[in-house]
Amino acid sequence: MRKRDKTPGGFRVREIRLDTTEQPGGSPGRVDREDRSRNTELVIVTYLFVLLFALLIGTVVWINTIGHGSLVSNVNNTKKDSSADKVIRGSIVTENGTQLAVTNVDADGRESRYYPYGQMFSHVVGYATNGKGGLEASMNNDLLSTHSSLMSQLRSEENSEKLHGDNVIVTLDPKLQEAAWYALGSNRGAVVVMEPDSGKILAMVSKPDFDPNTISQEWESMVADTANSALLNRASQGRYPPGSTFKILTTLAYLREHPTDFESFSYDCTGSLTRGDVTINCYNWEVHGPEDLEGAFAHSCNTAYANIGLGLDNAKFRNVAESFCFNSTLPTTFPHSESIFRLTSGSPEEEQMTTAIGQGDTLVTPLHMCMIASTVANGGIMMKPYCVSRVETYDGEVVEETKPAIYKELMSADEAQVLTRYMKATVSYGTAQELGWGWYSSAGKTGSAEYETNGTTGTHSWFVGFSNPDDPDLAIAVIAEDGGTGSETAVPIAHAVFDAWYSY
Repeated sequence: MRKRDKTPGGFRVREIRLDTTEQPGGSPGRVDREDRSRNTELVIVTYLFVLLFALLIGTVVWINTIGHGSLVSNVNNTKKDSSADKVIRGSIVTENGTQLAVTNVDADGRESRYYPYGQMFSHVVGYATNGKGGLEASMNNDLLSTHSSLMSQLRSEENSEKLHGDNVIVTLDPKLQEAAWYALGSNRGAVVVMEPDSGKILAMVSKPDFDPNTISQEWESMVADTANSALLNRASQGRYPPGSTFKILTTLAYLREHPTDFESFSYDCTGSLTRGDVTINCYNWEVHGPEDLEGAFAHSCNTAYANIGLGLDNAKFRNVAESFCFNSTLPTTFPHSESIFRLTSGSPEEEQMTTAIGQGDTLVTPLHMCMIASTVANGGIMMKPYCVSRVETYDGEVVEETKPAIYKELMSADEAQVLTRYMKATVSYGTAQELGWGWYSSAGKTGSAEYETNGTTGTHSWFVGFSNPDDPDLAIAVIAEDGGTGSETAVPIAHAVFDAWYSY
């Protein structure tokens, strides 16, 4: 067998013999040095050529394998629907068979995308005209791919018919989605409902919303209407000050710094607390008087928690927040915004106080707050949230399936038990007492998040919590923009969603 040339790039380098005899008008070895220089340049060029060729091949391979799905699903990719010439876009369907998005084909073969529930699932399911959004965007590659049997494909080809794309089966519950959509009513805001022990997203509502059936006609006006931002999924991409719902993490930070004496916590609330130029007030200047930690949590005593913030180690507090995914992406493939936590070891007292009560520069998405509530409900374990259960062929064969997955154990079972007790107290005798009127039990935390934008001030209404605390069924996060206190608007919305769940 002939050995391959070992010279770089497969080129054979001509051998130069040295002639040390002085040549007329020259010097010994001059020709040799010139040839060596040319050989060096040739080797360098060869290596660069091989490297560029390898990069080109690697890029082509990546595009056609690993990167193909993400490129096809990218909303900025204007050529991503080339498969549509051969494939009828698959359907988006719930686990019980309810169709949320389907492609209709008329007698002349014209296709149209139809959304049976109109506005109700608009943000989570998305749209497939004028670009794409929601699941229509993130699952675009699957919806335009087909894994049908070879026989089905041959039959379609024989009849000159287009292939049926794969169907995306989702975890969304139509009855819960409907309850959340109606409960949110005319409020701007969002509702997210999850299964704490699996991470399944059961409902996701954002308002203002839109009708994906008519989006092409309304596109220009919606894009121009920046005041409503109807295309923004507030549930996963809207960032808000969390208000007192953040006291869940403030309490956890306190428990970790006072593991043996937190039960002896005591604070005498006089209605306000001032440091520097910042005064923290309890809502409506209410004076709570002497409070233990459970009472301060249940009554949402701002001054008690501002005082707690002054005593916390800022670096440790930041570690708690960042362990819960602040300042980083969430463990989910669902498009979302990052939540923000600014407190540092050098932050002044004023910032310590405002951060402890969920104000200042802290921002969070409703999806993130639902995950935090789910973690408490699940004994300290955060599950990875997901809303795609599986991908199936048109014939019902499973192509790919999502299994519940643990993200991390973020608190001990004992810490989760203490927080659950405090959240139950909030429903029992605190700011979420309306939830105590149901025929089921629940736990939670209200929030009244003050904000100022371009000189305009207001208060967002928050509630986060879970039902059936002894064996949690649902975790929920509700925000109603400019809804006032948490008990005023968000709690009744959560109540309506829980009622719907336990009514069927």
